[in-house]
Amino acid sequence: MKRILWFSLAALCAASLPAADSAAAAKVKSAAAKLAEKASYSWTLQNKPEGDSQGFQMSTEGKTEKGGFTHLKMIFGENESEAALKGTKVAVLREGEWKTPEEMEERPARMAKRVLDMKAPAAEAEFLAGKAKELKAGEGGLYSGDLSEEAVKEIFGRFRRGASGPEAKNAKGWVKFWIKDGLLAKYQLNTQGTVAFGQDGQEMEVNRTTTVEIKDVDATKVTLPEAARKKLQ
Repeated sequence: MKRILWFSLAALCAASLPAADSAAAAKVKSAAAKLAEKASYSWTLQNKPEGDSQGFQMSTEGKTEKGGFTHLKMIFGENESEAALKGTKVAVLREGEWKTPEEMEERPARMAKRVLDMKAPAAEAEFLAGKAKELKAGEGGLYSGDLSEEAVKEIFGRFRRGASGPEAKNAKGWVKFWIKDGLLAKYQLNTQGTVAFGQDGQEMEVNRTTTVEIKDVDATKVTLPEAARKKLQ
């Protein structure tokens, strides 16, 4: 289950890689940057395996306020998890109690810290737009393109830290963005490849699609329990 959790979190995480820009990519980045400047927004995320790919379906409901708190409710298969973030701090609701990584055992602490690697949709979309080999404009504010092999390997690498096996093989993927009224409204990400993870470097075939939809821009309120807020002070 924890392998699936790490794998699902990787759909929300990213790191920088060099890639060529384009006019289409610039429009997507601008739409994402404008969303990031809004006072608040909410989003839903659906992450599911395609075809014969292994893994559980994962969903997330997120809320964020600019310069304030971010609240995540996540479902992995039959397991639910809840996390709160502010700046470089994170707290996770564990067995009915909000805890920081420093208050947890080693393995759950590592998983909690991975939440900090997550990018909010505005930041993730800006990253992905820069990693597409070429974005093309379509109808209805759609921009789409394939991801570079290096970008997909980088995304996979976020959840296989410490693995003894090689990096992902046959890595490929694609990304789609929808822009409405100058703002990012939705995006989809697909990643595929043979991935080694865990200390034993066990390989699994991966083919997953993540769909993120933005809503309640400038109308979202992040309400956290006082216990969670205290952990993030």
